Amino acid sequence: MRPATEALIVIDVQNDFCPGGALAVAGGNEIISRINALMDDFAAVVLTQDWHPPNHASFAANHPGAAPFSLTEMPYGPQVLWPTHCVQGTEGAAFHPDLRTDPAQLVIRKGFRPGIDSYSAFFENDRTTATGLEGYLKNRGITAITLVGLATDYCVAYSAIDARRLGFAATVLEEACRGIDLNGSLASAREDMRAAGVLVQ
Repeated sequence: MRPATEALIVIDVQNDFCPGGALAVAGGNEIISRINALMDDFAAVVLTQDWHPPNHASFAANHPGAAPFSLTEMPYGPQVLWPTHCVQGTEGAAFHPDLRTDPAQLVIRKGFRPGIDSYSAFFENDRTTATGLEGYLKNRGITAITLVGLATDYCVAYSAIDARRLGFAATVLEEACRGIDLNGSLASAREDMRAAGVLVQ
C-alpha cells in the first residue's frame, strides 16, 4: 500500500475514448485491468470524466465547414476541434464497464462549460478556471499523484504538468496510459512533462 499522502488519478477511461467510441484511442481498453489492480495500492483514488454539453465549442460539428482534428483559435488560445464525444448522459460519456469505480472517492467532471475545453484534471484550458481537484487533494494531505488513463498526450499530460505547477510530485505510468499521437503530440507531450519535472515511467 502506498503512503496516505499519495493519490491515484484515473483520467477519462470512458467509452468514447475506447475502441468503438467516437474519439477512440488505440488500445484504450488494454490498460483497464492494470488500472483496476493499481487502485488497491492507493488510499486515495480519483476518477475524471469528460462531460460535454452537445453545443460544446470544441466539437467540429458546432463549427460549420470545420473538419475534425483541425485547429481553431479560442479566446484562451489554439483549440483542436474534436469529433463530438462524451456528451453528458450518453453511453459514450459513461465509464468503460470494465473499469472499477467503487474504489474512487471522488469523480471530477470536466469540460461541462460550453465555451471552453478542459484537458487537465485541475484546470479548464484557460489554465485559470479550477476544477476543485487541487483543494480536495490538499485537504486530504496528498502531496504526490500517479496518473493513468486516456489520453497520454492530452488529458494525462496536461493534468501531470498542472500537478507540478501546483507543487505536487507527479508520476505518469505509461503502461497504464494510451495516446492519440496527433501530428507528433505524444513525443511532444513526453518532452513537456519531463521538462516540468514529471516522472514518466
